[in-house]
Amino acid sequence: MTGVLTAFRSLLFQVAFYGITTLYLIVLMPLIPLLPRRVLWRFGALLWVATNRVLLRVLVGIRAEFRGLERIPQGPLLIAAKHQSAWETFALLPLFRDPAFILKQELMRIPVFGWLAAKLRMIPIDRQGGAAALKVMTRRAQADMAAGRQILIFPEGTRRPPGAPPDYKLGVSYLYSTLKVPCLPVALNSGLCWPRRAFILRPGTILVEVLEPIPPGLSRATFMARLEHDIETASDRLLLEGLNDLGTAAPADIRRPAGTTADPRFPPPVENS
Repeated sequence: MTGVLTAFRSLLFQVAFYGITTLYLIVLMPLIPLLPRRVLWRFGALLWVATNRVLLRVLVGIRAEFRGLERIPQGPLLIAAKHQSAWETFALLPLFRDPAFILKQELMRIPVFGWLAAKLRMIPIDRQGGAAALKVMTRRAQADMAAGRQILIFPEGTRRPPGAPPDYKLGVSYLYSTLKVPCLPVALNSGLCWPRRAFILRPGTILVEVLEPIPPGLSRATFMARLEHDIETASDRLLLEGLNDLGTAAPADIRRPAGTTADPRFPPPVENS
C-alpha cells in the first residue's frame, strides 16, 4: 500500500510540476523581451523555484536541509556542486545572489525556456566542442564574473546515481585556473529522494552541505584532487545519513559507502555542530 501511495503522490507531483512550469513559461513568454533580467530573475525564476519546493513538500513529502551557508564568501565565486537529480538544477539558485548556470547547449534550443535562459544570461556549453567550446564558455564566465555574478557548474557534467564512482570532467579545472577566484564545493544527496531518470520520488529530507572554499592559485591537478575528495567525502557522508533516515524505505540498489575517504593531503571538511 505504501508503494501505491508513493507512486500516486509522485504522479501528482509530475503533473503539477510540468503543468505549472508550462504555465510559468506561457506567462513569461511575452515579458522576456520587455522586462530587465533582474526582474525576470526575481519574479520569474525564483518564484518558480519556491513553487517547486512547495509542491515537493506538500505532494511528495520532500524537504531540504541546507548546512554550511555561512561558508559562502562574498565576491566573485566559482561554485562546483554534486549532481544527482533534477532537484539541484533549481533548488540551489536562491543560495546565491546572482548565479549564472553553466548548462548544456541543447537546453537553449527549447522554445521559451531557451529564450528565458538566454535573457537570464545562463552560459551554454557544447559538450562535444572540445577545447574551442571550453574557451567560449570561459570567456562568457569571465564577462559575467566581471559583472559581479557567481558561476555555477556541475563538475561531472551530468547526473550521477548516489554512491556511483565519481566522473569529474576537466572543464571545472579549466575554469578554476582561468578565472582565478575561490571555488565553493557543494555536496548533497538529492538522488535518494528524486533519482535520475525515475518517475517515483521518495519522501524524505534532501541534505545539502556547502563546504570550505578552495582558494585560487592551486595547480589544476591539485585542485581537481581536492575538489573531488571534498565533494565525494561529504556526499558519501550525507548519503549514509540519508540512507539511515530512510530506514526500510531506503533503496536496496545503492552502493553504501563504508565511510569517508581518507586522503592525507587534505583534512576532511568541518561538519556543522
